Amino acid sequence: MFTLVTNKEVGKELRVAVVDALKEAMGENEKLVALDADLGGASKWTDLIKSNPDRFINVGIAEANMVGVAAGLNLTGYVPFIHTFGPFATRRVLDQIFLSGAYSKNTINIFGSDPGFAAGHNGGTHTTWEDMALLRSIPNVVICDAADAVQMEWIVKEFSKMSGVHYVRGTRKGVRKVYKEGSTFEIGKGNLLREGQDYLIVATGQLVSEALEVADHLNQKGLTVDVIDMFTVKPLDQELLLERLVGKKRVITIENHSITGGLGSAVAEVLADNGLAVPLKRIGVDNRFGQVGTPDFLQEEFGLTTEKMIEQIEDLKI
Repeated sequence: MFTLVTNKEVGKELRVAVVDALKEAMGENEKLVALDADLGGASKWTDLIKSNPDRFINVGIAEANMVGVAAGLNLTGYVPFIHTFGPFATRRVLDQIFLSGAYSKNTINIFGSDPGFAAGHNGGTHTTWEDMALLRSIPNVVICDAADAVQMEWIVKEFSKMSGVHYVRGTRKGVRKVYKEGSTFEIGKGNLLREGQDYLIVATGQLVSEALEVADHLNQKGLTVDVIDMFTVKPLDQELLLERLVGKKRVITIENHSITGGLGSAVAEVLADNGLAVPLKRIGVDNRFGQVGTPDFLQEEFGLTTEKMIEQIEDLKI
């Protein structure tokens, strides 16, 4: 059960939410262990040394090895959580996740930080527009994109109770609150945040707050809008999606990710598989690499601000 906030207040940093959730989970499960690829200061995972000094491992700048170590730990009864920046948690270690994780039926929980425009000054080499697309191709991997700190904390704690390969992405910094403290969710189920008759907006991650603003703008133009927070991109909540598509003039997907292979593609597949002719507009990044800049600048540059998204939608003919 979730409750929405009514202001635009920024919540605690998502990296702090992850650490808080890990501390709680470690208190409940003595087999839970955290691994980082020499980014413990950036992720604040070094704070875990104070509470659980024997259950934090810095593997160094050796991300593929980190996945292998995590798989080995799971084989010996431990529950590993690993962290590095999004591209190094997915693109760089894809074969290890595939073979040592999913194929071998090991449990590995992955936090890939600073996806998309959140990479900021780290630039194109550290930018991932494709992390969800890569992992969607691996059988049985669960993929989540946290809207805010409340949801991130819940996801991490939920992952700690599950078996398999699980991936959650999110900026390390603070984002606007969407949910009130104490909200709970369900893996594989989308959250219907607004109800309307004309358009359906399906959003994920830190752009959920912008999606709500886009809906407010469309309402002022006389269009009522459904908004779904599809925080679990895999498995996708097809039941909710098909239910809310009935009678809609258009569906719009919003993601801090490439429009190829991520949320937009997942929704397009549902439309195609079910023979639905509802026009689809995918808002995300199209065929571009990352670049250097502040996150705010990059969000504008890649057309992912509220204003830029409204412009794209207003250009539509339907």
